[in-house]
Amino acid sequence: MASFNRVILLGNLTRDVEVKYLQSGMAVADVGIAVNDRRKGQNGEWIEETTFVEVTMWGRTAEVASEYLSKGSPILVEGRLKYDSWEKDGQKRSKLSVVCERMQMVGSKGGGGGAGGGGGGERGRSSGGGQNQNFDDGGDYGDTPSSPPSRGGQRSAAPSAPAPPAPDEIPF
Repeated sequence: MASFNRVILLGNLTRDVEVKYLQSGMAVADVGIAVNDRRKGQNGEWIEETTFVEVTMWGRTAEVASEYLSKGSPILVEGRLKYDSWEKDGQKRSKLSVVCERMQMVGSKGGGGGAGGGGGGERGRSSGGGQNQNFDDGGDYGDTPSSPPSRGGQRSAAPSAPAPPAPDEIPF
């Protein structure tokens, strides 16, 4: 029987990212994301619902998230669902969470914009300024690039003041 386990979430971090390191040296971060939904109820009024989702990030993705994101930061996460169950004090417990396989920062730190731009880059990276940076955990999940190639090499104008290095310039 075929199955498909893919999740894409766009929301805001509910707390600052804290990275922990395993004995092997692998970085791991558990973050919370609040995802808002708006729909019309039976009486025609708009109903707002917030869903809180736990997400686990691994490796360089966890480190980058910790360095560039904080509580309230908008983030797009792609990954898979994972079901964990355990027993504590004789009680069976369980939780459903998301294992992040790719993360994209939707806004830049401090609200400043970047130079924009385009251009195909290396897998898991986005070229351009400080917005919409892509990061993945290095796994091979397909051959599609993370950003579309630019049209005719056109780029938007550079900002007037030099910008700090963008996260996509950080070596993986």
